[in-house]
Amino acid sequence: MGAVIGLLTAGARLAGPRWLALIAQGYMAFFRGTPLLAQVFLVYYGAGQLRPWLQDWGLWWFFREAWYCVLLTFTLNTAAYQAEIYRVAIATVPRGQWEAAAALGLSRPVTFFRIILPQALITALRPLGNEIIFMIKGSAIASVVTIFDLMGATRLAFARTFDFSVYLWAAILYLVIVETLRRVWQWLEARLTRHLQR
Repeated sequence: MGAVIGLLTAGARLAGPRWLALIAQGYMAFFRGTPLLAQVFLVYYGAGQLRPWLQDWGLWWFFREAWYCVLLTFTLNTAAYQAEIYRVAIATVPRGQWEAAAALGLSRPVTFFRIILPQALITALRPLGNEIIFMIKGSAIASVVTIFDLMGATRLAFARTFDFSVYLWAAILYLVIVETLRRVWQWLEARLTRHLQR
C-alpha cells in the first residue's frame, strides 16, 4: 500500500498542479521529519480525542483497533519515504528519453509507464530495499500500543520469566529476518540489472 501511495505522491510532486504538489510536499515533509513513534501515538491516541466525529462518519470501527491504526501509520510513513525515492529515481532518467518517446509519437502515459518508470525502478531498487528493512525493524514500535508483534511477544515473555536472554533471541530473529530479506533483495537486484553488468 505504501508503494502505491508513494508512487502517486511522487507523481503529484513531479507532474501535478502546483497546489497538489505543495500538499504532497507537505505530507512528505511531515512524515519524513517526525519520529515514527510520535506518528503512531498521534493516530492511535489522537483518534480517541476525535471519537464523536469519527463515530458520526462511521470510521470509529477502524480507529478503535490498534492494529488498523498501526497499519495506517506505517503505510503513510513508508509511502512518504518511498515517494522521495521514486521522485529522485524518476528525475535521474535523462530528459532525452521523454523527447525520444515524443518523437516516436508515444503518449505521455505510455512513455511514463513503459519507458521512464522501468528505468527509474532499477535506480530505486536498492533504496526501496533499505526502506523495507527499516520498516521491519521499525515494526517493534507497534508493541507500545498493544500490538503483539515480535517485540511485544518478547516483552510479554520477559515480564513472565524475567529472563533477559529473550531479548537476545528477539535480536537474533530480527537479524535473521533482515539478513534473509537483504539477500533476497540482492538477488532480485542482480537479476533485474543483469543486462547492465559486463
